[in-house]
Amino acid sequence: MKHFLALILFFGAILPLFSQSDSITELQTVLLNDNKLADFSTGQQLTTITDSLLNYNQPSLTSVLNYNTPIYFKENGLGMVSSPSFRGTTAQQTAVIWNGININSQFNGQTDFNTINAGSFNEISVRPGGGSIIYGTGAIGGTVHLNNRLSFSEKMDNQVHLSYGSFNTLDARYRINISTKKWTTQLSVTRNQSDNDYDYPENDGKNLNGEFYNTSLNTAIGYRFSSANIIRFYSQFYDSERHFSLIRPSENRTKYDDVNSRNLLEWEIGFDKFTSLAKIAYLEEEYKYFQNIKRDNFSSSKAKTWIAKYDLNYDISSGMQLNGILSYNSTTGVGTNIAEKNREITSASLLFKHQPLEKIQYELSFRKEVTAAYESPFLYAVAADFQVTDFYLLQAKISKNFRIPTFNDLYWSTGGNPTLAAEEAQQFEIGNKFSFNSFTFSLTGYYNSIENMIRWLPSGSGFWQPENVDEVETYGAEILLNWKKNWKNHQVQLNGTYAYTVSENKATENQLIYVPYHKATTSLYYQFKNWFLEYQFLFNGEVFTRTDNNSTYNLEAYSLSNVGFGYHFNQHNVGIKSHNIFDAPYQNVENRPMPGRYYSLYITLNF
Repeated sequence: MKHFLALILFFGAILPLFSQSDSITELQTVLLNDNKLADFSTGQQLTTITDSLLNYNQPSLTSVLNYNTPIYFKENGLGMVSSPSFRGTTAQQTAVIWNGININSQFNGQTDFNTINAGSFNEISVRPGGGSIIYGTGAIGGTVHLNNRLSFSEKMDNQVHLSYGSFNTLDARYRINISTKKWTTQLSVTRNQSDNDYDYPENDGKNLNGEFYNTSLNTAIGYRFSSANIIRFYSQFYDSERHFSLIRPSENRTKYDDVNSRNLLEWEIGFDKFTSLAKIAYLEEEYKYFQNIKRDNFSSSKAKTWIAKYDLNYDISSGMQLNGILSYNSTTGVGTNIAEKNREITSASLLFKHQPLEKIQYELSFRKEVTAAYESPFLYAVAADFQVTDFYLLQAKISKNFRIPTFNDLYWSTGGNPTLAAEEAQQFEIGNKFSFNSFTFSLTGYYNSIENMIRWLPSGSGFWQPENVDEVETYGAEILLNWKKNWKNHQVQLNGTYAYTVSENKATENQLIYVPYHKATTSLYYQFKNWFLEYQFLFNGEVFTRTDNNSTYNLEAYSLSNVGFGYHFNQHNVGIKSHNIFDAPYQNVENRPMPGRYYSLYITLNF
């Protein structure tokens, strides 16, 4: 805490230096499909990446977020399993939200960010900090929101994006929007595939058995009975096959087949001061793991989840609203190592938002779950925004969040522990947001105390078993900045992020593995007439790979740079991009080298 307080005091001393501008500009307004994300994010920062920026990044969600947010990712090689660490937490403590629905795996409690094709969505939003009251399990480090926007207007537009690059890598995306004043339909298809047989930059090795493909089909349909009566349907189907890269050429070649389908129906009705939103969702996840791709033998798991949610909002007055949410989840899971099990969860949430003065608003919210599968805590949150001046916004939030045990934790055939309790996290954060001229700057400090951390340990029976044993504290600071300038035929935009993260086991005072103390990103975009140049920079500090923090096995810090060059014509653009231009050797998982310099060509057509 001493280091944490010193950090906050240091930044508190330098922040006034940034406020000597004469001109003031409002923070950029973003339109979000998830109404709870838009209405109940008091005390927290939001970063939104729209489809125009998504086209300049590689298709995986890992690539998009790695270069545009403070989230740290570890990958078992390019395109392989990708796990986030958000504010020093584990991958299971980051919740991925698809059009308002939590889609983390029922089996391992996390989302593999390389199985999400960012081109399937109109926008991706990131909200650091706790969000369990609205979004449920795993929303401890933060939440990542995948949204499809629907609008009702007389139009039809198409977009085709094609990219081809090194290692025989193909990225193909097509999206069509058709809408009237009553109907709206959005359909998108994405395909990403690669031989992924890159050479290692620092030795004669080669990435063997690394090929993959994935295909995603997304549909969003809306019908408007009236301006206050709308029904919407979202559907996503995802199919992929990945061969897992080898550490040594003598190893067995393995592969992993992954199939997911998600369907969501929602009906929104507004009457008087009430807004009623009913949701029904059906999710399926299934995987098959082949220990030897030359054989037909495999292990597998499959889960089916039904979600029913009712959301009622009451606008008490122009500056006061009350929102109640009831939710019911039923999941059936079965697999090679899990006998068929059913888990039912019922939850109730109450949200209250009030703006007593023009420059002050606050939120109070609560949640409680009821289930026979585990012990669940009572959750709460208190948050406030204070617009101190036209250019300075002060934010604060205190919250309690949680992560429930997964099917693997509870029901694994040799080691599952049905007596586990949910992980609990007490969190505090304070944010400072400045905006003037074309420049915005924010600094957020946070502290998070996590108890009942689930860890798999050797048992007396000779196998590994999960226990609620670890206690962890994370604290640090995040900086976000943005600057834009347009003059005559020129356009410049600069974005930057920096994260300082301490994530310690309370008992040992050691930093958690694969959590860097420092991460920084920079992106620069320059356009002159129809020509444009883009630059991306990423720095990841060194990380420990052993729980005792033995420095012998550290992964070294590394810096990466990407450069792109292109041309706009009419509504289209074409470009070339060079990745890791300095051919830097690096790993973010031990013994899993990433590629050196490689290239891609792309074209985007809008018509």
